[in-house]
Amino acid sequence: MTGHERESAERMAVEDVWSGQWVADRLGVTLRGEGLSGLLGLALRRNPKRAHLLVSNVLGKHVPQRPQVVYDAGYGLGVRVRELLGEEEAARAVVLGYAETATGLGHAVADGVGIAPYLHSTRRPVPGVEAVGGFEEEHSHATSHLLLPEDRGLLAGDGPLVLVDDEFSTGRTVLNTVRALHARHPRRRYVVVALVDMRSEADRALLARFAADLGAGVDVVALASGTVGLPDGVLERGQALVAAHGAAAPARPAAAAAPHRVHLDWPAGLPDGGRHGFTPVHRARLEAALPAMAARLAEGLGVVGDGPAPRVLVLGNEELMYAPLRLAQALQDALPAVEVRFSTTTRSPVLAVDDPGYAIRTRITFPDHDDPADGPGERHAYNVAGAGFDAVVAVVDSAGDTPALHAPGGLLAQLAGHTERLLLAVVPSYEPRPPAPTLPEPLRGPAFSSYAPDEVGWLLKDLSDVELEAPTEEREEAIQSGGAHYAESLPVEYQPSAEYQELFRNALADSAGRIARAVGAVTELVLAERGPQAVLVSLARAGTPVGVLMRRWARHAHGLDLPHYAVSIVRGRGIDTTALRWLAEHHDPARAVFVDGWTGKGAITRELADAVAPFGGFDPEIAVLADPGSCVRTFGTRDDFLIPSACLNSTVSGLVSRTVLRADLIGPDEFHGAKFYRELAGSDVSGLFLDEVSARFGAVADEVAQDVKELQAGDRTPTWEGWAAVERISEEYGIGDVNLVKPGVGETTRVMLRRVPWRVLARRGAGADLAHIRLLAEQRGVPVEEVDDLPYSCVGLIHPRFTRGATGTDGKAVEAK
Repeated sequence: MTGHERESAERMAVEDVWSGQWVADRLGVTLRGEGLSGLLGLALRRNPKRAHLLVSNVLGKHVPQRPQVVYDAGYGLGVRVRELLGEEEAARAVVLGYAETATGLGHAVADGVGIAPYLHSTRRPVPGVEAVGGFEEEHSHATSHLLLPEDRGLLAGDGPLVLVDDEFSTGRTVLNTVRALHARHPRRRYVVVALVDMRSEADRALLARFAADLGAGVDVVALASGTVGLPDGVLERGQALVAAHGAAAPARPAAAAAPHRVHLDWPAGLPDGGRHGFTPVHRARLEAALPAMAARLAEGLGVVGDGPAPRVLVLGNEELMYAPLRLAQALQDALPAVEVRFSTTTRSPVLAVDDPGYAIRTRITFPDHDDPADGPGERHAYNVAGAGFDAVVAVVDSAGDTPALHAPGGLLAQLAGHTERLLLAVVPSYEPRPPAPTLPEPLRGPAFSSYAPDEVGWLLKDLSDVELEAPTEEREEAIQSGGAHYAESLPVEYQPSAEYQELFRNALADSAGRIARAVGAVTELVLAERGPQAVLVSLARAGTPVGVLMRRWARHAHGLDLPHYAVSIVRGRGIDTTALRWLAEHHDPARAVFVDGWTGKGAITRELADAVAPFGGFDPEIAVLADPGSCVRTFGTRDDFLIPSACLNSTVSGLVSRTVLRADLIGPDEFHGAKFYRELAGSDVSGLFLDEVSARFGAVADEVAQDVKELQAGDRTPTWEGWAAVERISEEYGIGDVNLVKPGVGETTRVMLRRVPWRVLARRGAGADLAHIRLLAEQRGVPVEEVDDLPYSCVGLIHPRFTRGATGTDGKAVEAK
C-alpha cells in the first residue's frame, strides 16, 4: 500500500460526516425517519431510470463492513419473522431473496427464521436448468430475475413465503413477484423483509389493496422505516452531476505480484449459495466446514500489515455473497487481532466521489469474468481502492474463475494494485442434479388385479395388451441356452383340471388355520421390530397374497392400516430400482419390510441384499411365512408345508402374471411389467384364499401369541441349511447349477407349473402336503423319487441338458441327453 493510500484510508476512517450529505446538498434529497442516517448513505446512479442510490452501511455490498454486523442485520430480521409467524408456521416457510444485492441478506434471514429453505433469484441462466418462474425489477439496470430451484417443488407449498430485499422502496418488485408466484401456487401469507422500508403512503396503500384483492396477508418487517424526499427535476439534475463528475475514468494502478490461490476444500456437493436452493441440511454442513476453511485462509494470509491491527477485506462476487460473508466471519474468529471487513463486487454502475459526505468514495472497474447471458459488460468494486487494506481475499465461484478474471485489467490485476497481499479462493459452482423424472403411480384393482384397491398397490407397468407368452419347452430351451432371460417372457398360464382345483380347495381347507397362525406370527414380529408405521413391500407375485394377509392381520389384531405395495425382483437382474425410488419418495425406507411367501435355497434373499445396498435406508431382511431353508430371521415357521397359493399361478394372485423385465418394454424410469389376466376371472380364487385364511385369525390368536413368545426368545439366526442341501443335491445328481435345483414345496410347485421338470425328490413320508405335486407329476409324466435326509418336503430338479423336442406334445418326461 502506498503512503498516499494509507493516508487516504486513515482520513476515511476518522471523518464523522453523514455519507449522504454531498447528494443532499446538491440535489435536495432528504431522508425522513429515525435511525436512517446511521443505516444509509447516498450516491448517484449511472442509471437513466433513477438518480439516487440508497447505500446501505450494513448490507456488505458497496461499503466494506465487519462481517458480524452484516450477518446480524439479516439474522435478526429472520428472528423477528419467526416470532411473527410462530414456530409452527415458520417451520413451513420458504425464504426468497432478490439478486444480486440481497442474496446474502436473504440467506442470513433464512438462518434466523430457523429451518426454512432458501432460494434467491438470479440473473445468470444455468444450462440444463429450467426456470420455474421469473419477474421484473422495474427500476433496476438489470431487470430480469430467474427462479432456478433444483427442487422444483420448493415454491409449490402453501406455507408462508418470505421475500427479502435490501430496501423496500415502492413495492412494485414485490408485487411483480407475488403476482407471478401466487398465480401458480396460492398461499395465505407473505412476509416482506428489508433493511429499510422507504415506501410512500401511496405505495403502502397500493400494497394493501393488492393483498386484499389477492386474499392473502402481507406483513412487512424492516430494521427502520422512513421516506425519501425527492424534489422536482431530481433525475435530470442527478444525470448532469454524474456527467460533470464522472468524465474521467478512475486510475488503474499497475498490478503487483500474482494472487496466491488458496484451496478451501469446499465440501463436495454443497451449494455455493441459494441460486438453486439451500436447505437446513446444507447449512449444517457449511457450519461444520467453516473453521477448517478459515484456517486455510489464515494460513494463506500469513503475517499481514505492519500496524497493530492489520486490515483484511474478504471480497465476494456479485450474487456470491453468503459464502464469502460466512468465510469472513470465520476468518475473523480465527484471527481476532486482525480487522476483517466484507463487501462484494457489483454490476451496479455508480458515480464515485472522494468526499467524506458521499457514500461511494472510490471505484474499481473491470470487465465481467463470468460469461453473463446479457453480453460483456463492466463490473465494479466500491470503497476498496484507497481503503487501506493490507490484504484482500477475493472469493469467486468456479464459473467466474475464467481467463478474464486473471487478465491484465481484470479484477485480480485491479485489486493487486491496492493491497500488499492478494488471495484468491474459488468456491465450486453448484451443478444441480438433472430433474428426477416423474415416477408412475401404483396400479390398483379393479383396473389392475382382482384385489380391492386398498389391499395392495402394484408398483408395476401394465403389459396386459402385450403378447408375452411362449410354450414352456421353447422358453426352457432359450433360458438354458443363454438366448433369453426367464423374465423376458411368460409361460402359458396353467389351466388346472377340475381334479386339481378340487385338490386346491381341500388343501386350503386343511391348511387355512396353519397359514393364519404363520401370518399372525410373522406380522407380530414385524410390528415388534419395525413399529406400527411399517410399510409392507411384497415381492410380486408369490409374496403379494402374504402381504395382503399380513395387512389384514394388522388391522384385525391392532386396528392398523399398513401401506402395502408389490414390487418386482428378478434373479440375476435385481430389484426394481424405480420402485425403490418411488418408495423412498413416499415413505421412510427404514420402515419398509420386504415380504415373500417362503424361502427355498435363499437366492432371492441374497439377491435382495445386493440390490438394495446402493439405496440408503432400506433393510434387506425378508419376512416370510415359511423359512425351510433357514435363510431369514423373520418368519412364521421353518416348516416346509404347503401354502395353497403356491398351487396356482395368477388365479390365486389377483390374476396378475409373473413380472417381466425386457429392455424394449421397460424404460429406465418405468416399473417392471406384468399382465392382468381379466379373461381368467371365472377361475379366480384369490379372494377365496384370503378370506378362508382371514376367517381363522380369531381362532389362532392364542397360538400366535405363544409362537411369537417362543420365536422372540429363541435363536432365529439363519443357518443357510437349505443352501448347503441344494449344493449337495446339485453335485449328487450331476446338475452343476444350483439355479436348476428348486427346493421346497413352493418352488417345486413353480417348476411343475412353469418350467420343464426332470424329476422330483420327495422326502419319505411327506404325506398330504405333496398331494398336488404328485398329481402334477402324474399329469406331466415326471418321476417322483422318495429320498431320506432331505430338509425340505420336496425338491424339483430341472435337467441342464434339456434340448428342444425332448418332450412330446403329451408332456411326457424329458430324458437326459
